[in-house]
Amino acid sequence: MNLISSIRGNVKFPITLDIGSWIFDDRRIDLDTYFHSDQKEAPEEEQTENKLSRFWEREIQESSTNPPTLKTERVYARKQMMTGTFGIPIIPFLQNAEPYEDAKQLILETAQGDIALPITDADKLILAFSKVGKPIKEDGPLHVLYRDGSNKNKPIKDVASFRVE
Repeated sequence: MNLISSIRGNVKFPITLDIGSWIFDDRRIDLDTYFHSDQKEAPEEEQTENKLSRFWEREIQESSTNPPTLKTERVYARKQMMTGTFGIPIIPFLQNAEPYEDAKQLILETAQGDIALPITDADKLILAFSKVGKPIKEDGPLHVLYRDGSNKNKPIKDVASFRVE
């Protein structure tokens, strides 16, 4: 089972993706709850404001509670990571690769063949990498889901890497 993927092709910086490390990434999305709640994309300013608000609340909580409470919180987070189903948006990785201006397509390289998507739709994609706390081994290492949930029951499976053309 290969937990390494890549973004290459018509990009300034071809990058290698370590799928196994994404479980610790703060950008991960809990797919068990993501499609069940109303996920409306908040403006970037509001997202930043929400992050700062959560940070401030956390600072207040940590300074006013005893360490055992925080220890219990960490145990809960670990249990959630070991039993949850997670994904991560592809867009931050694609932005780091810096596609050239003439790039038109994002090619998903799968075991069944290549699937071409407009590169402008990349911000609508979530890469599912974990199912019930385990890496996706069967028909994996990645499944591609649309943010709107239109293919949550039939994701694009067996995605091994990405090519920009």
